[in-house]
Amino acid sequence: MSSENNGKPSLPSAQKRDNNNSDSESDVNNDHLIGNVQRIAIVPPNHEGKPKKGHLIFDASFECGNLGRVDYVNDNEYDLFIRPDTCSPRFRCWFLFTVENVKADQRVIFHIVNFSKAKSLYRDGMTPLVKSTSRKRWQRLPTRNVFYYRCPDHRKNYVMSFTFCFDREDDVYQFAYSFPYTYTKLQNYLDNIEQRQLDYIQRRPLVFSVQKRRLDLLTVANPSLLVKGKRKKAVIVTARVHPGETPSSYVCQGFIDFIISEHPIARLLRDNIVFYIVPMLNPDGVYLGNQRCSLLGFDLNRVWNEPSHWAHPEIYGIKSHIMNLNEDADFELDFFIDIHAHSTMMNGFMYGNVYDDTNRFEKHGIFPRLFSRNAEDFSINNTTFNRDAFKAGTGRRTLGGCLQESTHCYTLEVSFFSYQTSTNSQAIPYTEELYQQLGRNLAKTFLDYYKSINYLSWSPSCSIMPRLKEDRIKSRLTRQSTNMPIINQDEAFLNGETFNLCMEEFIYPQTRNNNELE
Repeated sequence: MSSENNGKPSLPSAQKRDNNNSDSESDVNNDHLIGNVQRIAIVPPNHEGKPKKGHLIFDASFECGNLGRVDYVNDNEYDLFIRPDTCSPRFRCWFLFTVENVKADQRVIFHIVNFSKAKSLYRDGMTPLVKSTSRKRWQRLPTRNVFYYRCPDHRKNYVMSFTFCFDREDDVYQFAYSFPYTYTKLQNYLDNIEQRQLDYIQRRPLVFSVQKRRLDLLTVANPSLLVKGKRKKAVIVTARVHPGETPSSYVCQGFIDFIISEHPIARLLRDNIVFYIVPMLNPDGVYLGNQRCSLLGFDLNRVWNEPSHWAHPEIYGIKSHIMNLNEDADFELDFFIDIHAHSTMMNGFMYGNVYDDTNRFEKHGIFPRLFSRNAEDFSINNTTFNRDAFKAGTGRRTLGGCLQESTHCYTLEVSFFSYQTSTNSQAIPYTEELYQQLGRNLAKTFLDYYKSINYLSWSPSCSIMPRLKEDRIKSRLTRQSTNMPIINQDEAFLNGETFNLCMEEFIYPQTRNNNELE
């Protein structure tokens, strides 16, 4: 298959294109962006016959994939268009696609030209991720190879350009906005848990999405706690209402891994607290590769105040479950925490609610402060409490106004990129493991909270006491390297797992010189 603009004349560079053909708003409404590209070969103008080696083949026709169009600029340069969310052309941020049919040492510049957000962590050093068939570990591109700038050829919208050198002809390369976490990955993970047949874990589909995908609900508690007529406390944790916010799934998985483990803290929590977990609130949006919306184009985190059973079955189902718990005399619903990822801020942090009752508002600030003591990457300074009218339809705001006064409702945010600590200004890029660590620390914080209100008592042995925060920070920094944080880079290189990401003299001055910030 050849490019849809093969008849288009060769263009010299991203800075010298015809504005009439490069307008980002017209690109968004272009029919070419309705679906993902399907193994499309991008060949030079006037090329005849089959694609040759080095004529790149792009594909995003797979689960979570997103790439709506590719335009040939010249042999080394390509414009890439993010496919907007289904039924919602406003949102264009998430991308995930593959490139193959490359030549060894082939050097390219990719321009992602239709981001819907101007403000981005790309301005603070965030870079895309890459892996290939022979190197399964995701790696971040070096910051020197990535440029984020306002482009006059796209109505001064922001463009993210990155340079890359393909080094292995037989590899298929994959590029992503962040670490992917698919619906299938979640189902396999939950299947593995279910196969362990642990008596303190129950899994059931709470509802089914518009496309009939499961909205899984995990109940984690000692079976003796679930006896009818017995008073118990409950915690609800949800994630992935915005499908492009993949770090939230890793945080949630870390939370689940800890709370179902044999760790003494986990056992104590299960013996006294009922945990309800919905790991993926928007399974259709995740599967389709959307950034923010569902199949029908709804932002599901803006419909909590009045969800529809047919248009928003996921929110309708989980809200009905929560309201039933709220009215059940057997339950005291203490927490609702919805996990998200943030595209413009560092660290993990929380959004909480504002209450006129001073005593209630003061109690609402306790959990985030305890969380900051357990997690080096959680920022209490970034944590804010508000009742912004724009967020009235979110889970945090809606439930904070209709549940018991003792219920604390938060949004937990985690950066798409990195975190900084109070003792060191060096940014530490997040990895899948670090996201999961934040989830584990979230689980441990419930022990601190319930100790603080004298609901639980705990006398741990020295063998399971956590290291001091300063020791953890030093450990992270000593293991960190530029391209491959938190792993042994030398060993990985010897095993052929790393990319040669050094572009040396391969510079793109036009892009670099227009890297103006707003």
